Amino acid sequence: MEIHNILIDEDANILDALDKLNKILFTTDVSRLILFVTNHNGHTVGSLTDGDIRRSLVKDGDINKKVSSVCNPNFVFEYEKEGYLDLKLYRKKDIKILPILTKDKKLIRIIDLEKTKALLPIECMIMAGGRGKRLSPITDSVPKPMLPLGNKPIIEHNIDRLISYGIQKIYISIKYLGDQIREYFGDGSSKGIHIEYIEEEKPLGTAGALSLVEHFDSDQILLMNSDLFTNVNFEELYLELVNKKAAMAIASTEYKVDVPYAVFDSNEKREVAKFIEKPSYVYHSNAGIYMFQKDLIAKIPRNEYYDITDLMEELLVDGSKLVHNPIIGYWIDIGSPVDYKQAQEFIKHIE
Repeated sequence: MEIHNILIDEDANILDALDKLNKILFTTDVSRLILFVTNHNGHTVGSLTDGDIRRSLVKDGDINKKVSSVCNPNFVFEYEKEGYLDLKLYRKKDIKILPILTKDKKLIRIIDLEKTKALLPIECMIMAGGRGKRLSPITDSVPKPMLPLGNKPIIEHNIDRLISYGIQKIYISIKYLGDQIREYFGDGSSKGIHIEYIEEEKPLGTAGALSLVEHFDSDQILLMNSDLFTNVNFEELYLELVNKKAAMAIASTEYKVDVPYAVFDSNEKREVAKFIEKPSYVYHSNAGIYMFQKDLIAKIPRNEYYDITDLMEELLVDGSKLVHNPIIGYWIDIGSPVDYKQAQEFIKHIE
């Protein structure tokens, strides 16, 4: 949303405000109709909703009254700052729109709390350069991340979810048919974010492309595969990493193994102490989503094949802390025709 569309001068009247609110209603997908009143210096002095206007009109019916006398001067806002902002505090107050102001109270953006799950101070790289051979022939002319899932490509589901967690800078590592991805998303401005593309001249594994980024601005980096369909909670993963002071946090998914026979618990002499009839075992498996401290990138050799599991092994050898955070929800790794069909059927029930 363009900021000037929701600003109104304090000397404007109620009729002017109604006109602006009406335009927002029909041109902008926002959870609550609201304007922000500014003085002659551009400082934000209040918020103005359709409810404020209705109450004023019920009181005296004066449609020419200045908005400065109708607006709420005690509106809730947050100053622009770096770092993590916990939006749960505002949801508890039933705040729908959170304005972000500069130190001199100029409005720079709004956070729609109905659509924004979190404001994470991180940058992300999406790995989208793979060939997708197992999905051939449908990937012979279309890169796997661009295969349609519901009403948009697989990778767009992931990008939109990243945006809902406040992530504004995304790198996409491309190789096979990568121009299709670049042409579709461009620089990301159509989605209100910034996208840069890292072109792999040769396969670099699941982490090698990170070495080609000249500089990351955030202290923590998110790395994820492009062919996942999941409702992973990026905020929980971030808090797991930060609160536990870990080097890396890995999203995990449960993998259940059902044994169809009795399993014996025996000693070296093969004497059975007890047995369990048809047990099930649950393991936490790597879900292809990683968040880690930026300084770990220095461990990745530049422009060489290097998997994220190589980095994980190095960290374990060094005694660094690795943690995992289970995905509570759905997760489909679209690596085969069976997986793709499953995702296509599943999305029909959640859209």
